[in-house]
Amino acid sequence: MEAELQQILVQVSELQCRRLTPPHGPRLVDMGKEAEQVAAPPYRPLPPACSILKRLVVSPSLGGTAVTPQLTESLRRILFGGTFHVFNYEWRKSIFRFRDQNSELSFALETDTGGAGAIQMVVQARIIKHLLFISQSSSEGRTLDSLIDGGQRDQERALAAALSDSLWLAGQEVSATITLVTEDFCITPHLDYKLDNFTEKLQLFTFKKKDDVRKFILEHIHSFTQEGSHGVILFLYSLVCSRTVDRLKEDLDSTSSHLLHLRLGNFVCRQALLNLLLTGRASPHVFNGTLYVGEDGLALERPLQGILTRSDVGYLHWSREQMEKHRLPQVGSMLKTPRFPVWVCAINDSYSVVFGLNLLLLSDWRMEHLFQLLYYNGLSSQTKAARLIVDTHSHHWEASSTHSDGEKRFPSLEMTIRTKWGGATIDWNDTLPFY
Repeated sequence: MEAELQQILVQVSELQCRRLTPPHGPRLVDMGKEAEQVAAPPYRPLPPACSILKRLVVSPSLGGTAVTPQLTESLRRILFGGTFHVFNYEWRKSIFRFRDQNSELSFALETDTGGAGAIQMVVQARIIKHLLFISQSSSEGRTLDSLIDGGQRDQERALAAALSDSLWLAGQEVSATITLVTEDFCITPHLDYKLDNFTEKLQLFTFKKKDDVRKFILEHIHSFTQEGSHGVILFLYSLVCSRTVDRLKEDLDSTSSHLLHLRLGNFVCRQALLNLLLTGRASPHVFNGTLYVGEDGLALERPLQGILTRSDVGYLHWSREQMEKHRLPQVGSMLKTPRFPVWVCAINDSYSVVFGLNLLLLSDWRMEHLFQLLYYNGLSSQTKAARLIVDTHSHHWEASSTHSDGEKRFPSLEMTIRTKWGGATIDWNDTLPFY
């Protein structure tokens, strides 16, 4: 009887998958609202959205622990806030894929414009950290050319190191869990749970040494990089399992109950998820420490959780809409002054990265008078890293301008950089500012 029920569930899942993949190609699906589907732009051909290629699944003989019904439901609730939401096509197609090895952006990941783009860009920041400051023991050879030199195996090592960094932080630097997909269904879900033919096949592998985490990811790197692997979702599941759902509930406060929220038909990352990626803790806010008193001076019923530790890569935030409404959040020094000069930038709800080549930029104030930053926005239209010269000493930036166009008067990237270096003037080196 149980085998027959399992077969029925598989058939139902396949029918759901066929409904999500129309005859002329995949479509963007608003989770739980299939009636409001809209056509997605053309992408490279992929397998059906609800399947994983057999060469990308692992054998049960590899070991690990099969996912439980309780864990699948907990994953859905902590991510979406309910068990009937599933990842749409935009999320399912998202992987960690590098740009052309022969290009000036061989160190860079191709990123998506949907919700997965934020995760990819945090991983991108740690890839840059690894290639510039961990792989190279001497600062003398730290140039952009040294960043782009290397082959596919160097890319894969940097990606494995970046992914393991995030997972190890989430596991409180004690353990980390990696989720891969096995061949068979591990559970029989409840009726109020929507099958996705993916989450129900998870196999969990937990490690007590960080180097073992890195090695295991490197051995199974294709599960995160190959088309059809659902690589970003697998990493996100690994992140949640490393932190554990119970710890995540403790991290969140009254302002957030789950890690993703629906915006314009797609689930995108809340600040708590970004902070989980950056610091290992899903704090919902970007200020330093914990806030016990509200703006009215009264004690809060439940304190608001901010950033408690200095991150290895930083975070800068700027939004034109929030600035005009005087609601721009003030990022604390724990995120603005990281241990390495690499910053994820959240600019008008899109994500990019800026980085410097000089580690002294964060420890010697004299280095901050005049310095270079490099900028990558993740879009396919960018062919090389933009070089910016930041001057905080000779010329003080003034907000007054005769330009009527707000973006030309105050380019968003420049405004973002000024949240860290107030009053700085920024030279684009004869490049037309593109953000």
